[in-house]
Amino acid sequence: MLKGTRMIHSAWKTAVAASAVSVASLAGAQQTTQAAQDKIVHINQIQVIGSHNSYHAGFAPSERKYMEMKNPRALRSLDYRHAPLPDQLSSGVRQIEIDVFADAKGGRFAHPKIDDAVVKAGLPADPDFDPNHEMDKPGFKVMHMQDIDQRSTCHTFVACLTVVRSWSKQHPNHLPIFILVETKEGDMKEMPEAVKTEPFTSEVFDALDAEIRSVFKPAEIITPDVVRGSAKTLEAAVLAGGWPTLAHARGKVIFLMDQHKVTSIYAKGHPSLKGRILFTNSDPGQPETAFIEQNDGTKEAIDALVSKGYLVRTRTDEGTEAARTNDTRRRDLALSSGAQMISTDYPPAEPSQWTPFVVKFPDGLVARCNPVNKPTGCVDSLLEPSTKN
Repeated sequence: MLKGTRMIHSAWKTAVAASAVSVASLAGAQQTTQAAQDKIVHINQIQVIGSHNSYHAGFAPSERKYMEMKNPRALRSLDYRHAPLPDQLSSGVRQIEIDVFADAKGGRFAHPKIDDAVVKAGLPADPDFDPNHEMDKPGFKVMHMQDIDQRSTCHTFVACLTVVRSWSKQHPNHLPIFILVETKEGDMKEMPEAVKTEPFTSEVFDALDAEIRSVFKPAEIITPDVVRGSAKTLEAAVLAGGWPTLAHARGKVIFLMDQHKVTSIYAKGHPSLKGRILFTNSDPGQPETAFIEQNDGTKEAIDALVSKGYLVRTRTDEGTEAARTNDTRRRDLALSSGAQMISTDYPPAEPSQWTPFVVKFPDGLVARCNPVNKPTGCVDSLLEPSTKN
């Protein structure tokens, strides 16, 4: 019996060892296949889910009560919040959006007027929105609306970028992270007495680029210079297929300007965005055009731009309305299009609190091969592991 038991045990060990070798071989084959695919799939040939106002932490209890009393309509449209940026990235988000306010001297946005309004309304004081006094320091601040909607999961641009870079270093094989930057300035109709913002001039944009460079090393960023290469213009490069492949883009970030109106200011003195960090939201036919927003664009308009080689971002919902009624029409249109970035307030790990509304790919996919311009043989599952794994 003892001899037989030893023989069985020996056979079992041999089978386990063979199984381990087989699994290891399969894993190696998977990696090789991904590496081979990465050499032919360019970053404009994939599709990812993004979050809108990714830093947004929502209202504290008394702030919320005050908004219910004074402006319920505004509260309705602002009633969403997101997890901290690393949590979003871990759950599969690959495009984030950060709103920035210039604050050269610091302290401009350190004392939101809604705090005093809450106290005057007889409501309990909320927790300090900035216990570490980050808002007192010079530099770009991150929030949605000054004096009203200022709670963020990261208060400064540098803080937001730092946590993104830390996550990136912990996950070096990730698909490129698309970072939309919206510059906020001008008077606020909702509160005319709100603190005045600083305008974004060419010099202020120099400072914005400098803050990005203070966090990310050059080799970690896909810049206009990288994409343009030896082409005459940036647009000529992207129309000729100049976006980098995933083999050169994994573990990196790419910055995009969210709004159109500041393109000329940011590009001034930088033909085809030479020396700049962000890709601007521009019009076809301009030398700096590589990225175009189509937040409300038709499938036909989006697909036509994608087919030419541009990066496109679109949105699936706005102001919480679709999420409250489970209106999936815009969501379904966006998902059927070739937009590389599909932005929502309700990414896979953050579904609507009112209805089943959520924006995600099938089978827990983090990304998928672009339905409009993917190369032949592109396999969704090789882009990134499913969040179901």
